[in-house]
Amino acid sequence: MSNEHQEHVPDQSNSLMHDGDFMKTTVHGLDDSGEGFDELLNTTDQLRTLLAKEINGRPFTELSGVTFDHQGAELAGHVLLDTLEDSGYSVDDYDAVGALTAAAVPLADAMLHAAASRGQSLDAFVMDFVYPSIKGPSIRGKRVILLDAWLSQKSYVQTSSLVTLRNGNELSLDCSIIRHQDAQPLAIASLVGGLHQQKIPGSSNKDGAGKQNPTIQMLDPVDGTSTSLPFICVFDENQFAPVNHEASVEREQNH
Repeated sequence: MSNEHQEHVPDQSNSLMHDGDFMKTTVHGLDDSGEGFDELLNTTDQLRTLLAKEINGRPFTELSGVTFDHQGAELAGHVLLDTLEDSGYSVDDYDAVGALTAAAVPLADAMLHAAASRGQSLDAFVMDFVYPSIKGPSIRGKRVILLDAWLSQKSYVQTSSLVTLRNGNELSLDCSIIRHQDAQPLAIASLVGGLHQQKIPGSSNKDGAGKQNPTIQMLDPVDGTSTSLPFICVFDENQFAPVNHEASVEREQNH
């Protein structure tokens, strides 16, 4: 057979594909033998290191230095999927993730691509108080996870949203919008955050089995329906807390 009629056979010696032609979840710098693994941090530790550098003692940040970074976004997408699965929510249990704030948009996108790399289907959407209030594929009839980058009971006003866990008003409205789209909110997830320091009305720190699993109570402002959703956080904000909190706040304001 002449060269011009020869069928091209791709070189698979360095292929990153597995059955089904989806890219494997890998840690950069490792070969298939796993050589050098002991010298590298696992995925969660790598992400924690990036977040610590980004937060750097500040009381709050939208984490954009990590979530818009190519390595940070890849790590965050997979770690969020894994954390949700460890909390009882595999990708088969929900159909879409919804960004509560602009800061969560790159995380929702990262989860979408991380799921695709595993051969799984996941949609994403954005909550917006400008009509239409939900931007993205239709969520009608779907099971959804609400997502933010840093969500806690702090009273700081976020630059992208007023969402906090202090009184739950904004989250109650978000859940109401989702429910009236005939969708089912399953849980609220955050890359950084936490429920601690003070009791939040309607919140609980244990599930029926006694396992630590904080929940948030919300009241639908339209029909008064009460909803209790698990709060799933990858990293507790206390892991990154500055030693002198007041000094850190003053330093942040001066900048």
